[in-house]
Amino acid sequence: MTTVRQRKVGKGTEADEDQPSEEKNVKPDGKILSDHTGRKLWNILSITVGGIVAISLGLLTSVYVATLHENDLWFSNIKEVEREISFRTECGLYYSYYKEMIQAASIQQGLHGLVYDNKTESVRTINILERMNVYQEVFLSILYRILPIQQYLEPVYFYIYTLFGLQAVYVIALYVTSWLLSGTWLSGLLAACWYITNRIDTTRVEFTIPLRENWALPFFAVQIAAITYLLRTHLQPVQERLTLTAVFIATFLFSLTWQFNQFMMLIQALALFILDCFDMLPTAKVVWLYVIQISGLLLVCVLQFFNSMILGSLLISFNASVLIARTIQKNLKKGGLLNRFGKLILHVLLVLCLTLLINKLIKKTLNLESDEHIFKFLKAKFGFGATRDFDANLYLCEEAFGLLPLNTFSRLSDTLLFYVYIFVLFLMTVAAVIVAFRNLRTFYFFCLISGSNQVQFVEKMEECTITLKPDAAYNLIHTVLFGCLALSTMRMKYLWTSHMCVFASFGLCSTEVWKLILKCIHLYTSQRTHVIKYSVPIITLLYISYKFWPGIMDELSELREFYDPDTVELMNWIKSNTPNTAVFAGSMQLLAGVKLCTGRTLTNHPHYEDKNLRERTKQIYQIYAKRSPEDVHRILRSFGTDYVILEDSICYERRHSRGCRLRDLLDVANGHIMDGLGENEPDLKPALYPRFCEEIKKTLPSYTMHFTRVFQNKTFHVYRLTKHK
Repeated sequence: MTTVRQRKVGKGTEADEDQPSEEKNVKPDGKILSDHTGRKLWNILSITVGGIVAISLGLLTSVYVATLHENDLWFSNIKEVEREISFRTECGLYYSYYKEMIQAASIQQGLHGLVYDNKTESVRTINILERMNVYQEVFLSILYRILPIQQYLEPVYFYIYTLFGLQAVYVIALYVTSWLLSGTWLSGLLAACWYITNRIDTTRVEFTIPLRENWALPFFAVQIAAITYLLRTHLQPVQERLTLTAVFIATFLFSLTWQFNQFMMLIQALALFILDCFDMLPTAKVVWLYVIQISGLLLVCVLQFFNSMILGSLLISFNASVLIARTIQKNLKKGGLLNRFGKLILHVLLVLCLTLLINKLIKKTLNLESDEHIFKFLKAKFGFGATRDFDANLYLCEEAFGLLPLNTFSRLSDTLLFYVYIFVLFLMTVAAVIVAFRNLRTFYFFCLISGSNQVQFVEKMEECTITLKPDAAYNLIHTVLFGCLALSTMRMKYLWTSHMCVFASFGLCSTEVWKLILKCIHLYTSQRTHVIKYSVPIITLLYISYKFWPGIMDELSELREFYDPDTVELMNWIKSNTPNTAVFAGSMQLLAGVKLCTGRTLTNHPHYEDKNLRERTKQIYQIYAKRSPEDVHRILRSFGTDYVILEDSICYERRHSRGCRLRDLLDVANGHIMDGLGENEPDLKPALYPRFCEEIKKTLPSYTMHFTRVFQNKTFHVYRLTKHK
């Protein structure tokens, strides 16, 4: 009988040999699990600490600029009229609409007053919400009215604290962008410190608070941070959708708060276009960004009652042209090197022609001329023929629209920012050129390889392009294009210098950058890269702290006080001695203050993006030209003027050189020879009349029959116009 029994196994046989084997399998798994948990906890700790540092730096920046503003003006101690006068030029105009909304009997009445405004431009009713980007003032005034804070906070403080609070958002966005690019929050810390220590060149919020760019740039920085995150590889679909939503919201808010949004986003679209042409960004994400720009701008267009300047913007025409050209040229990224290069040139020409054609068609259909002064200015600025156009010359002669001064670079170099920036920019540009050339020929070689070799080829290409990831490539082109803009136009430097802080700090803390450098000099090791990546930024931070901390403390302890008695006297006189319905003429900058401080009606103002207003301003400025009293009186009365304010600082201007003084621009535009020694165009002729602003002070009968002086101090002369039948 056959039976089955269990086999006896000795102590030294298989069973014993299997047990250690199981232990060997368990221990590595446990170690991997432990390492994974440790890394996860470390990441959470790093993100928490980095987030706390970001928020702290943002809040400290807000407190810093608020303190500087208070110390410079003694804002808490001066009178209301002095606070309002401190909002110079167009800042005062924008703040006046916030004041109107606060003082209105109801929100509905305030909105009605903005939509049907007849005090900003005399004898005209205009829609302020259509013409200007003042939705932020509307929103803030409504928020102030509904929140229970009226007893604790004055309206002006609610306004300025909001702007200073946006600086916190700005700094946090710069911090996050640098962190995303480098992978360490130390980079964000360095970017924020550079932003603060280079404050003179990175922001002017403390003395131009209501300026549109101070509202818009924080949202632009948030948009750049969101785009940087969007361009990272291996995002989950949910992450991608949420990031696209963030990009859209930031783009919309940026567009809503600044009239120059379309030009900034056009440069951004050009950056995307360049990178997409060289296959350095994911095509699908680029298309989404084009669509977001168009949709955000069109939504603003709707809110601004279909503002024609938005519809005729180059951005909409360019983005539409790119999307159309994509559908026409579907095989753009296929073929050999020469074939692809030829297609690329054809693609660029097609987009350019379509852009000009669509833009011309839109402007002709809608009869748009709102932005023609900008193109006249650009044409004259870049040497495409001299111009006698008054508006173009008005911009050309302003320092803010000139070339970036060289002393800017010396200030940026003092903090090491400029040196580091140029160093990183050079390395990244070289890498970008290599990657772009490689991408042009990648598809051709890929097609020649078949089978399993294609996988190895892709892996090698990924290794080659790791030094320039899509998010880094975008920020590289972004900083180059906005750098060119800043170099050509000083006013736009704030778009560049803030991003310069981000880009330089990213390069100093980037593993890829140091890896590339060390490989070039044959000193690369992973450990050495890691040490340099953290030690160099820390040394830089210590240097900045040592050199600039005492200066910041001195700056915060320096106390000044607002002092402009002549303007205060003028505003008080107007409020006390003129009817509420009186119409005032004068310089754009002064009249903005007149509207804010007194509520009187204006003939012209500093928001220059309207053709009729530009023509009106040129006519009003004949008070500083060589015109007869009869002509000046007729011109002023055609705009319903009751009072005209003459300023000695304009009539006897010495700030600008000959040829750029306001009176010179008017003389040339009128065909008259300019005052003073110097050359004149051969076709200019002597004027038949003396300069009006000078001659009227002699109280000659030919002037007194039309104008009566009613107020005078060291700076201003106010004349009441005679109302002839």
